[in-house]
Amino acid sequence: MNSFVIDNSFFYFTIIMMVFAIGDWVGILSKAKISSVFVVMLVFLLGFMFGIFPEDIVEKAKLTQLASMAAAILIFHMGTMINLKQLIAEWKTVVTAALSMVVVGLACLLLIPVIGKENAIVAIPVLNGGIISTQIMSQAATQANLEIAAVFAAILYAVKKFAGSYPASFVGMKEAKSVLNDYRNNPKQTVAKENMTEKAGFAQTHERYFTDFTCLMISVLFAWLSVSLNKIFPSINYSLWALAFGAILGYKKWVPAKILEKGKSSGFFSMLVYVSILPSLAKVKLSDLGTLGFYIVITLAVTILVLYLVFSVLPGWKLVKSKHLAFGISLCQYLGFPATYLIAQEISKSVTDDETEQQVVLDHIMPSYVVAGMATVTTLSIVVASFLVNYI
Repeated sequence: MNSFVIDNSFFYFTIIMMVFAIGDWVGILSKAKISSVFVVMLVFLLGFMFGIFPEDIVEKAKLTQLASMAAAILIFHMGTMINLKQLIAEWKTVVTAALSMVVVGLACLLLIPVIGKENAIVAIPVLNGGIISTQIMSQAATQANLEIAAVFAAILYAVKKFAGSYPASFVGMKEAKSVLNDYRNNPKQTVAKENMTEKAGFAQTHERYFTDFTCLMISVLFAWLSVSLNKIFPSINYSLWALAFGAILGYKKWVPAKILEKGKSSGFFSMLVYVSILPSLAKVKLSDLGTLGFYIVITLAVTILVLYLVFSVLPGWKLVKSKHLAFGISLCQYLGFPATYLIAQEISKSVTDDETEQQVVLDHIMPSYVVAGMATVTTLSIVVASFLVNYI
């Protein structure tokens, strides 16, 4: 009986999902102060290291094949989330965020003598972006037998939110106090934003036809096209094709925005992408932790210090006309959505109890933080990863 239970793929699938659930609970209880991703990575890292979980738990759960397919599907979904009109309206934020990605990239390259070439290359898209960039780099490192680089990518992704959240919140508070001071001195200068209504597109006028299965079919179809085009044009990574298809179809409103959410399956595919990087954690030995810890600390410390120098000391802040806001925007690549949204909300409630004043702060900070996170994590980092993966 025991052997039947232990050997059943549902047993291992249950264990994996329990760890993800625990990560969510910790995130909720800590009010997002502790990242659920960090909890998941830490539990699996320790579980593999001390023999609690089998190294091939993903294979035993029969998730390996599904996980390998999930990235292209999720990237198409992320493409449909891109709000091109908002990116154009906040172009100064987008340019500042893009410049911050370049700064991080150069800082990582300067660290090559300390952390090594492979680790530096892997770190750039991970710091610039989210789980997709991490998955691309971690998988490439694993296939190249660069075990430390693959684990470095996974752990760096798990902890970078810790490194970015406090300074982003701190400078956001400074910016909020400055905005409130100007508002209190001359409240008439604050102009309410127009309530713009957009014309409904094909996806809205035919919403009833975009059922759960239809949304899934569309996502899988364009994932298949993206992977197929990658085979025809090997120099263009499948992630770029998937992102472009999603962005164009979403912008034209031919498919629903956030199509996997419409299809009630975004959480499942996100889980599969996370699962795809778990096997790299099984390669870590206890003796590797010291080296990995040093690499992570030095990478985060140096990149954030360089961002501070460029956007708070040097003239990198001039485009958005605020040192505090520019530095905050530069840190959004470490956070992504919904962290940028939650931090903006937290800032507005921390500096004032007045609801009108809170809205003034939100109107000033939230568009910059949210757009910066979307431009870097959702869009540009995937382009960076698709380029740098060729150098692993």
